Amino acid sequence: MYTSLVAFLAAVGTVVLAEMGDKTQLLAMAFATKYKASKVMIGVFIATVLNHGLAVAVGNFITHFSGAQIWISGIASLSFIFFGLWTIRGDKLEGEENRTTKFGPVATVAFAFFLAEMGDKTQLATIALATKFPTSPAGILIGTTTGMLIADGIGIIIGVVMCKRIPERTIKLVSACLFILFGLIGSFQVAHDDLQMGTGAIIAAMAVIIVITGFAAYYLIKKDNANRAENADVAEYCKVKIQEPSSDTE
Repeated sequence: MYTSLVAFLAAVGTVVLAEMGDKTQLLAMAFATKYKASKVMIGVFIATVLNHGLAVAVGNFITHFSGAQIWISGIASLSFIFFGLWTIRGDKLEGEENRTTKFGPVATVAFAFFLAEMGDKTQLATIALATKFPTSPAGILIGTTTGMLIADGIGIIIGVVMCKRIPERTIKLVSACLFILFGLIGSFQVAHDDLQMGTGAIIAAMAVIIVITGFAAYYLIKKDNANRAENADVAEYCKVKIQEPSSDTE
């Protein structure tokens, strides 16, 4: 019970961090300018359960290779550093918001989200979490689904309903720092507990990881400064919404 709760909370926190400013959050906001928010969230829920259910199954399957446990733990820990750098880089929509189906808004959103999540940061993070908590697949799935709904709900409420500018840059940097911190802590634990490396070797290995991560983060932040842009769909929606005459003035 305790392990399942920890897995659930870890999954919620991880996905909320990963989703803020992510492509699928932008997608939720874009769809919310076309369809009712409730239908968008139902579509997000369906797509997330299916997509993350697949991710949990993959992560759980990987853990059955007992001889590779150290490698699995190491890769899972380093992956969080990678997710942090990915967060700094950011995402942008590439036409996913224009997908349509003949089955209505919920199916359209679910279909677009499922495809957008394939190979996305949150799906990979779900796989990594499933390898860390192999005995709590249900806790991971419920947690990642909850985290997705929270993050996308925040995006829709603030960015679309309230038409407020989400402090995307600040959120990205905070989320990235937390991901990298978790990755460094996990890497240290693998080196110390699993590989049983000496103090000098651990310090040297961690120094290399930190230096490489620092240079990568610097490059991505510099690149992000040159390419910053608002989400066009939401910006245009809010512009029109603000210009609409109020019913009180009629």
